[in-house]
Formats: sequence, structure tokens, C-alpha cells
Amino acid sequence: MIGKRYQLFSQHLKQRFGGRVHKISVDAGFGCPNRGGGRMGAGCLFCDPGGSGAVGIDRQLTVAAQLEAGKEVMTRKYKASQFIAYFQPFSNTLAPVATLLQLYDQALAVPDVVGLAVGTRPDCLPEEVLDLLAEYHQRTYFWLELGLQSRHDQTLAFLRRGHDCATFTDTYSRAKQRGLRVCVHVILGLPGEDRAAMLATADLLAELEVDGVKLHLLHVLRGTPLGEIYEKGEVKVFTRDEYVQVVADVIERLPAKTLIHRLTGDGPRDLLLAPLWSLNKWEVLNAIDDELERRGTRQGSLWTGD
Repeated sequence: MIGKRYQLFSQHLKQRFGGRVHKISVDAGFGCPNRGGGRMGAGCLFCDPGGSGAVGIDRQLTVAAQLEAGKEVMTRKYKASQFIAYFQPFSNTLAPVATLLQLYDQALAVPDVVGLAVGTRPDCLPEEVLDLLAEYHQRTYFWLELGLQSRHDQTLAFLRRGHDCATFTDTYSRAKQRGLRVCVHVILGLPGEDRAAMLATADLLAELEVDGVKLHLLHVLRGTPLGEIYEKGEVKVFTRDEYVQVVADVIERLPAKTLIHRLTGDGPRDLLLAPLWSLNKWEVLNAIDDELERRGTRQGSLWTGD
């Protein structure tokens, strides 16, 4: 945990590859089972119509062309020389195995791409797809990024996720049986969840000893069902201090070996309704560091496992 009180994913990558490695988001044109006449029709309550992570991506380009464009930006801004292709918007396993194979191989064929990360839902991973991902785990540096959001079925139903927590734990178990690295996504500040509820989700992650975690602040975006509810005054969002306190609580409960992929995010400026303080991402991260320092605690301080 060099310089931090938690295990940074970026530091892990630097140690693993001997230099700066950056992820490049790729939109490969996947769909979502909750959209276009799917189970929940309009999709999850909070989701941007364009899909999470789609901002700034030219989806008209091929996967390879998107990666080449991203490499140019990352090299100029961050002096990165190695890259992970991150299949991010929508459900990036929702296709026949042959299609997935073609798209993932296209990404790995791009020079200086040293690994893959595939984001998806727990209900979009049948056995044959998990078998394919296990093959990539053997071939390259690979992460499966799995959206849970909350362990509470009542919350998942309110969010219109279309799956329950049992679906997540089953899928997670099947992924780990194949040796996959799994990064679990959760959202803090969801409507109806108090501190105890959020920490119960953190306790599930700790119990599973997940390989990686992405903590997301609930962003309210214009053009989403959640945005409509918020504008009616029916949704309360975190203050910055409230968020910092809960993030520190979660970090303390996670095993020291769990890699922290993300602690906050800054939603699209043109779509963000609330909380506007989240746009100052580095101020939020610094406040989390300061809070852990103030407490004298670190990742794993309250972990109750072996």
C-alpha cells in the first residue's frame, strides 16, 4: 500500500508490468437484457441511455480503432506505454461465444495491449461464456468486472436490475471455480439504504474475499428514470462528508489483499444533476485519504477473516 492506506489497483499494475498501465474503454456494440423490450424495458433506474462509460467513445469505430485512438490520448496525457482493453458500456458478454472470441481477439491483437477487462451483469454469464473467459485468463492478464450494486434484493428490485443477490453469488462462485479474477461493482448512497445496509454489502464482499472492488458514488443523471425521481424531490444524495465517511467504513472492512479499482467517480458534466461536488474527483479522494489518516486505520483494519 505504497503511499496509501489501501491497496491501489494502479500500483498493482505498475508492479506487475514494470511501468504505467492504463485501461482504455471500448464500446463493442453490446446490448443489455434490461433494454429494448427486455425484462425491465427501459433499463436500470440509474443508467445513462448511452451506457455506463460510453462518454467520449466513437462507437462507429472498430474495437481496434477505438483502442488506437485511446492509446494516443493515454500516451499523451499519462505517458502510458501499456494498456488494458476495457469492454465497458452495457453487458459485454451478451453475445454468442464466436462473437465474443472475435471481438476480444481483435483487442488483444492491438500492439501494447497487455490484457482485457470485461464488464457485465451476473445474469449474462452462462457456462460456455465463463469457459471462454477462463481461456483468456490463461492467455493474458484478465479481469471480469461484475455489477452487483447492492446485496439487498429490495434495493435491486427498486433499481430494476432484473436479478437478485443470489444470482450474483452463484455467478461469482462459478467464475472463481475457473480461477478468474473478479472485480465487483457496488454503488453507495442508493435510495432506501442507510449506513448499516451499505456496510452489509461491504461485509458480503469481505466474506467473499473478492479480488477487486469498484465503489461508485450514486450519480443522478439527466435523462434517466432516477433523474426524473430526483427532480420531483424524492431522492436524497450524499453530501461529500457523508460519502467519505462510508467509503472509509467500507475500506476498513475489506481484506488487505483486495485491490481497490475505484473509490469514486465524476459523472458526465453535461448530464450530471447531483451531487455536483463529485466533479472535484481529486478533492474527494484526498478527503478519503485524510479521513483514514484521522482515524488511524487502513484497509483490513476491521476485517474479521483469517
